Amino acid sequence: MTILVTGGAGYVGALLVPMLLKKGYHVRVLDLFLYGDVLPPHKNLELVSGDIREGRVIKKALNGGIDTVIHLACISNDPSFELDPALGKSINYDATIQLIDLSKQAGVRRFIYASSSSVYGVKSEKNVTEDLPLTPLTDYSKYKALCEEYLLKLQDKNFTPVIIRPATVCGFSPRMRLDLTVNILTISALVHKSMTVFGGSQKRPNIYIADMCRAYIRLLTAPKKKIAGKIFNAGFQNYTVMELAKMVKRVLGDPSIAIDVKPTSDNRSYHISSAKMKKELGFEAKHTVEEAIGDIKKAYEKGLLPDALTDSRYYNIRMLSSSGLTRGSSSLSKMDSRLRGNDR
Repeated sequence: MTILVTGGAGYVGALLVPMLLKKGYHVRVLDLFLYGDVLPPHKNLELVSGDIREGRVIKKALNGGIDTVIHLACISNDPSFELDPALGKSINYDATIQLIDLSKQAGVRRFIYASSSSVYGVKSEKNVTEDLPLTPLTDYSKYKALCEEYLLKLQDKNFTPVIIRPATVCGFSPRMRLDLTVNILTISALVHKSMTVFGGSQKRPNIYIADMCRAYIRLLTAPKKKIAGKIFNAGFQNYTVMELAKMVKRVLGDPSIAIDVKPTSDNRSYHISSAKMKKELGFEAKHTVEEAIGDIKKAYEKGLLPDALTDSRYYNIRMLSSSGLTRGSSSLSKMDSRLRGNDR
């Protein structure tokens, strides 16, 4: 079986692709490689470097027979999207629609779409399940929801779409991101002995990165009838941002670490349930947020995260702003400050 992973050199893809190769799959990665190529060479790995917005690039990636597409590529998180909304739409929506259409035309049998739990917006329900109405608060989450709707309408006997709504992913990856809640809190505590929490009462669902990869593999291997046209949440530990900060302090074992609380206008808060994935697919997380914190600590101590708070490669918005892809933004510094705590 040959799998196309878009964005396969990204934060999650950098772990997922080696896992797929280890299981014996042939893997083709379509990526712009903006953050570099961290994927080790393998006889069953093929890299296609190009812009997913270009139809000819997608056709090249689909050429030769692709069984399944795992679509990870996107402008990820709200501040990165807001840096250049037109760019965000062109990648997260327009390119995704084109990829879906061309995949179906090319005979792809299964299409796994990485949406986001942020499509739920703010919910008062104790547990947010997949059947609740979506109330996206930002363009990032709005276009995720629109892509879900489009994809599901194309389901037929030869084309099996399935959607996963990941929580905020945490833990170490060879293509590390430090603009995710647990990750940035941990590295701030390690480097500065302090953490900045914006608000603190907002609930955030979390999932350890290796479990996120296992979830994609479960969707890849599950019988068609169990996943066709379905949506699954993937976020197995729900905490407030303040609870996460206190957890970081506890796991690092340093009582001197300070927690600085600041106000925020970011009112996204949700407590998602992943009971459906456990019940219908037999999948549940094996790891914890505490393990993610511990892994980042080990990576930092081994020197695997040099210049952690200053190197742009760990922060999507900084890399995008210097890549030449965006039109830039006078509010870059303001948006960048939001990354130092609570944004996913």
